[in-house]
Parts: sequence; structure tokens; C-alpha cells
Amino acid sequence: MDAAEASAQVWRDMVRRRWTVEQDREALARLIEYDADPFEVELYELASDPQHLLIDRAQRRKAGQHERHVRRLKSRGQRLRG
Repeated sequence: MDAAEASAQVWRDMVRRRWTVEQDREALARLIEYDADPFEVELYELASDPQHLLIDRAQRRKAGQHERHVRRLKSRGQRLRG
């Protein structure tokens, strides 16, 4: 595995581990209800931005597509050998 592949794998792992923007927004909404800290409000507004939501979904979709692609390649390889 070269450096580019390793970097891409690290990125995909990070995307899978982090919370979704929707989950972030819900958690921040609960915090704001309790204590409307200006920084939390700013983070909530960022998480509510439609552009931010689209970027998060696109990143998750790309990571998922790559995982499915790798699984299909492995499956084809096993069928050819078996």
C-alpha cells in the first residue's frame, strides 16, 4: 500500500467513526436548550447549514461506495479461485 492509499484509508476510517451532522445538530440542540452558550449556538448553526449536510452525506457515501467496491472485488477473487 502506497502513501496515497494509506491516506485514503485513514480518511475513510475517520468518516465512518465520526458522528453524522444530524447527530451533532441534535446533541447541540440539547445543549442549547440547557444553556445557550454563544459558541454552541454557532456550532449548531454550522451543523444546520444545508451545504455542510450535503458535504457530510457525500463523504459518507463515497466511503461506503469504496467499501462495497472492495467487497465485490474480494468476492470475485474468491469465486475465481474457488
